[in-house]
Amino acid sequence: MHTRPIPATGEALPVIGLGTYQVLDVDDTAAATAPLEPVVRAFVDGGGAMIDSSPMYGNAETIAGVLTERLALRRRVFLATKVWTSGREAGIRQMEQSFARMRVERMDLMQVHNLQDWATHQKTLQAWKAEGRVRYVGITHYHSGAYAELARLMKTKQWDFVQLNYSLGEREAEDTILPLAKDLGIAVIANRPFAQGALFSRTKGRDLPPWAADIDCASWATLFLKWIVSHPAVTCAIPASRKVDHMQQNVAAGHGRLPDAAMRERMARYFDTL
Repeated sequence: MHTRPIPATGEALPVIGLGTYQVLDVDDTAAATAPLEPVVRAFVDGGGAMIDSSPMYGNAETIAGVLTERLALRRRVFLATKVWTSGREAGIRQMEQSFARMRVERMDLMQVHNLQDWATHQKTLQAWKAEGRVRYVGITHYHSGAYAELARLMKTKQWDFVQLNYSLGEREAEDTILPLAKDLGIAVIANRPFAQGALFSRTKGRDLPPWAADIDCASWATLFLKWIVSHPAVTCAIPASRKVDHMQQNVAAGHGRLPDAAMRERMARYFDTL
């Protein structure tokens, strides 16, 4: 799979990750988790690494921990989660809980979810990073109304990652956040890569355009994701899936030819006509 360097260290990160919202929010029982084993296996065997979660996502952290341990994948994945509460002590308790649920002693990436009480959590995260408890720290949001605040915090140069919505259906990040991340050396995680399914609604019943073969796309999912990860500022996209065939389409976006700038413009123009 194609990789991008994390600017803070140069560490290579595969461009397709796994979002866990809803898809891993299941009971911790054999009956509930067994169908997810081949999905996670297909993700990792396809070259994916980042598994992104949050306490907000119900039981997803726990299931991520269970499956990566059961399948002996811990050394092959990059685990990311978030703190989603207010107050120093509450934040520490929640993050400690996340460590236990995901079954790790050191988290690859800890993020402040939707900027909630970021100033308080920043102090804890920087201390934990210095101690080696977390490898990277970041901030997240899911809509463009938060971009001004994201940009302000990015300029403090205290964050290794920024996570935000970016897709063919939500391109506002191109105006300010993506160029800023590129200039400042901040890794970018693209969430909502299918705009919560809206992209598939636009293309339902339509065949791929002939030129999709030029960038090794055999599905709309692969095409949508290749458009995202071909942006030079994007480090990783995190689609979510609980079906093996969908996961295979997702990881396929990290392989083969990626669109260049001219093809990206062509893809955007084509999508706007749908």
